[in-house]
Amino acid sequence: MSHGSLASNTSLRVSVSDAEIDAAEMMAFVADPASGATVLFSGTVRDHSPGRDGVSLLEYEAYGAVVEDKIREIVLEAMARWSVIKIAAAHRTGSLDIGESAVMVAVSSSHRVDAFPAARYVIDELKGRAPIWKKEHWPGGAEWVEEAEDR
Repeated sequence: MSHGSLASNTSLRVSVSDAEIDAAEMMAFVADPASGATVLFSGTVRDHSPGRDGVSLLEYEAYGAVVEDKIREIVLEAMARWSVIKIAAAHRTGSLDIGESAVMVAVSSSHRVDAFPAARYVIDELKGRAPIWKKEHWPGGAEWVEEAEDR
């Protein structure tokens, strides 16, 4: 499932797509001559979750009509709260294998004191508020899980 819209302006970029997230592209977007700090967070698919070993695959589904607007709202909140230059946030949909990036957030600012908390805010709020659902697969079955269970 690919969502063609891209909420973007000169200081923020948000995307939700079944395409692989390109870390170099995220870093290039947030690069700026005024930036003295850049933070890149990549949330990757791992082989376990709380109380369950042997996770082999994750599936993500998103509510396409509103998901990018919700993430954009979160990014704008971070930009209002911290002195940042640019923020990019991307989330995958579809089936992802162990080791693949499911979500990335990149933030640039003049100083690390703003870049780190802004990036943390975006990923934490995205996981809690964006209409994205995760299904874990393991040898014995599959189950939809709450993101809040997995912080």
